[in-house]
Amino acid sequence: MNAPSRVGLILLGLLAVADLSVPFVTDGETPPMSIAVISAALGAATLVCLRGAWRGQRPALVGVVVTRLLSALLTLPAFFIGDVPAGVVAVSAGTVALTVLGIVLALAGSRQAVAA
Repeated sequence: MNAPSRVGLILLGLLAVADLSVPFVTDGETPPMSIAVISAALGAATLVCLRGAWRGQRPALVGVVVTRLLSALLTLPAFFIGDVPAGVVAVSAGTVALTVLGIVLALAGSRQAVAA
């Protein structure tokens, strides 16, 4: 595993840890508690997969990517619902951007390793 892949996995791991905190920082409405719990579960699943991905296991990397994509998808309603606070929209945008960056780095490094 090369440096870009490791940086991507670290970034995705940090996002997963942040997801674990969502149920503790929500007011129950933004995001709804059900979404916060799902987000935390996806964060935990990411961390489980991250261990194998760090060791270069392709199925674990796929698990990390899928759980992070699902987590990013959970933030998308913030952009379309009118009464969401601007701070939440900004955090959602940052989360989506960092998720895309982390996935691109993790997969780009992974593809280089497979091609070699």
